[in-house]
Amino acid sequence: MPATSSPLCLLRLSALGDVTHVLPLVRTLQRGLPGAELHWVIDKAGHKLLDGLPGVGFHVYDKNSGLAGMRALRRELPAGGFDALLQMQVAFRANVLSAFIPARRRVGYDKSRSKDLHGLFINERIPDRPGIHVLDAIGSFCEPLGLKQTDVAWDMGTPPEAHAWARAQWEDDGRPVLMISPCSSHARRNWRADRYAAVADHAAARGWKVVLCGGRSELERSTTDAIRAAMRGPALDLVGKDTLKQLPALLARANLLVTPDSGPMHIANAVGTKVLGLHAASNPERSGPYSDRRYCVDRYDDAARRFLHKPASALKWGAKVEFDGVMDLVTVDDAIAAFERYVADHLA
Repeated sequence: MPATSSPLCLLRLSALGDVTHVLPLVRTLQRGLPGAELHWVIDKAGHKLLDGLPGVGFHVYDKNSGLAGMRALRRELPAGGFDALLQMQVAFRANVLSAFIPARRRVGYDKSRSKDLHGLFINERIPDRPGIHVLDAIGSFCEPLGLKQTDVAWDMGTPPEAHAWARAQWEDDGRPVLMISPCSSHARRNWRADRYAAVADHAAARGWKVVLCGGRSELERSTTDAIRAAMRGPALDLVGKDTLKQLPALLARANLLVTPDSGPMHIANAVGTKVLGLHAASNPERSGPYSDRRYCVDRYDDAARRFLHKPASALKWGAKVEFDGVMDLVTVDDAIAAFERYVADHLA
């Protein structure tokens, strides 16, 4: 496909981590097809994170608006349609939404990753490559367009005022910063508050500043309150105080982020912050921090053996082990050992 002004449309609604994974694909398309007009059908949260991204026209779909919202979206799209639609989501709602996006070429997932009638809404498929990271799978959507994603770059376009807000939250006194974002949108991926507190106290005893961050949900507020109550030392509580546009700037101020498999994990990775990921319910090789997983705790195989009675190698790639209590397989000692690996590599 030559570099022309033909418009291209990307469809990816959620979650924040996956929206972040799309950014390197956007950069690949912008480099490889410099004349192409890029549009992105996205959800409200993703738009709040990425609004203002240079060279991309956003079309926001509210998931609560149903078919009426899909019809409204169709009316705001270019009258001539698109040369290609990259349909990067297989959920049924996203598949139906894609039918309201006119495009000559409709590129979707390979058969092994298709579900919810995905194949009925596409006419081309990306290559089937099991065993790769989610970001690389999304990146392969450029291949039917004659491109290859060889360089992974995010550049989230975080505005200067967001960085100014983040700098104002605490004075840089030279201490390294351990940031904790304790909650995933999947409750069974979350760790116990007393375990976060134990890791935070260990870091504080090593001279680190502890900062808590997160959204405005009741779960995030109650989890944060429980962490603070269990801690022996102080922590800066910024939970619920930032916006999604400010979150990347806040995460960029940390040396190390502790979090389960979550959106903040991938945003932190995108801005260059190292991540101590807590994994048992999901496979870090598929959905952990893309750039560096040296400081992750990986109990995914233990979880597979405990709850599914087979090794992780026998599971379908991408299978989740989301059972009550699965995250208890991640111990405080596991997380402290990962923390000390970071210290040895960067501060020793």
